[in-house]
Amino acid sequence: MFSKLSVVAVSVLVTLAAAMPGGYTPPVTTPTSNQCCSSVQSSSSNVVSAVAGLLGLDLSGLNVPIGLGCSPITVLGNNCGGTQVTCESPEKEWGSLIAINCIPITL
Repeated sequence: MFSKLSVVAVSVLVTLAAAMPGGYTPPVTTPTSNQCCSSVQSSSSNVVSAVAGLLGLDLSGLNVPIGLGCSPITVLGNNCGGTQVTCESPEKEWGSLIAINCIPITL
């Protein structure tokens, strides 16, 4: 049941993202912000495209890892519970939904 619901939810997000006009293409710079992300995926994945589309971001042509559900790591050794990465710091208007150019780190 859960997998069917996931497929439907992703399909709806992809459809919404495809219907939205192209948006702002964020610049790719050197990552400087330690983040804890729920997942890190290719910038060309369907889920990333859907989230980026909802935020008005155009990631087409970018070939960098994208962090989803990210929050800053402020204390060394904290229990991340996700993937520890160094990313470009997410813009405030993106909330914690997406971070650009995420490279795995070990703290």
